[in-house]
Amino acid sequence: MFGLFNSNPTKKLRKLYDSKSTQAMLAQRKGDIKSYSLLTAEAETIWKEIEQLEANKK
Repeated sequence: MFGLFNSNPTKKLRKLYDSKSTQAMLAQRKGDIKSYSLLTAEAETIWKEIEQLEANKK
């Protein structure tokens, strides 16, 4: 019952990952390849954290 109030760290990281991925896509559309590569690298780092948290959960 009280698990309802616990925060889910992967949920926050997934939102951050989605945000970075969207920002990277928009930068690519504008032709800003440097920003695209930086944002994509940040998104990949966040995704690795998500995978690690989910692996530890199992």
